[in-house]
Amino acid sequence: MAQSLDRLRESPSQTAGPYVHIGLTPNFCGIGGVYPSDLGATMVNDKTKGERIGLRIRVLDGTGTPLKDALIEIWQADADGLYNSPVELRGAADPNFQGWGRCPTDMETGVCAFETIRPGRVPFRDGRPMAPHITLWIVARGINLGLHTRLYFADEEEANAGDPILARIEQRVRVPTLIAERQGDTYVFDVHLQGEKETVFFDS
Repeated sequence: MAQSLDRLRESPSQTAGPYVHIGLTPNFCGIGGVYPSDLGATMVNDKTKGERIGLRIRVLDGTGTPLKDALIEIWQADADGLYNSPVELRGAADPNFQGWGRCPTDMETGVCAFETIRPGRVPFRDGRPMAPHITLWIVARGINLGLHTRLYFADEEEANAGDPILARIEQRVRVPTLIAERQGDTYVFDVHLQGEKETVFFDS
């Protein structure tokens, strides 16, 4: 029987991995000649302003096992708290800072790494300053819609305490799931998809 045209069925959903790597990170997959390097692989250059930091991120399933086929994109402000975006109206962002990065997790360890800078503070909708943070978008096998969360810094206690987003989450005692711990010049962050330590995810 033909389907009525005024009631279209929803297309079946499909997870993002593992084929997402072929289109988004071809060099990582060994497919050369598409881009000199994968888009989002480099965020900084030798003229970028701000404190250089590394990020080491893992995505863990409900058993605590790292996903080895995840892909993570990050977006953040520059050292002065300005976004590299055409909708940024507060000033001009650092032209030597990409502000956006993309990295697949290592197929052996499940870890992805970014070289970036510590972001400056940006205002909340009501003008209050938010704590320095980095936005993450995560896709992987078994994830139908990309997951959106934030990474905050453990050594920004005062700023974190006054952050309007963290203040809302505090009631649910979930703030620790958004805090990255410092190890030297690198911040380590685990994203838990399920379980007792499940990371706080936001609506996209």
